[in-house]
Amino acid sequence: MNKIKPFFSGILLIILSLYSFGSFAENSKNFGDYVVHFNAFRSDTLTPEIAKAYALTRRNNRMVVNITVQKRDGDASRPVKAKVTGFASNLTGQVKNLEFREIHDGDAIYYLAQSQISNRETLKFDIKATPAGETLVGQVKFKQQFFTD
Repeated sequence: MNKIKPFFSGILLIILSLYSFGSFAENSKNFGDYVVHFNAFRSDTLTPEIAKAYALTRRNNRMVVNITVQKRDGDASRPVKAKVTGFASNLTGQVKNLEFREIHDGDAIYYLAQSQISNRETLKFDIKATPAGETLVGQVKFKQQFFTD
């Protein structure tokens, strides 16, 4: 695994960044000196190698939520650790609790969660991120429809 990880270092960042720019115009929310970046996508769009390296289930009926928290410092920002919690609910009110795992890839820190999805299912996400050592909570709400066919 240690020999594989350097190969994938940066690749996950590029792939996940593409989804944030391709799926949404700008998926971020500022709170205090921090910014939360967020996106969700079908897991089968990941390569088998990336899915395996990060223990993600790769299927057309599974989605991945990706959260990153960065601290702004002037014109720059740097990733920070955070406590990330949340859930998604569909239009019928069914709740899907999201269990986020912290992933380190070089200097980047991601929080990833997965859940099953149905074709044409619209999920409303409610995510909270608390940077390490802070009491300030950033809340992100967004919705997205998924297609599995």
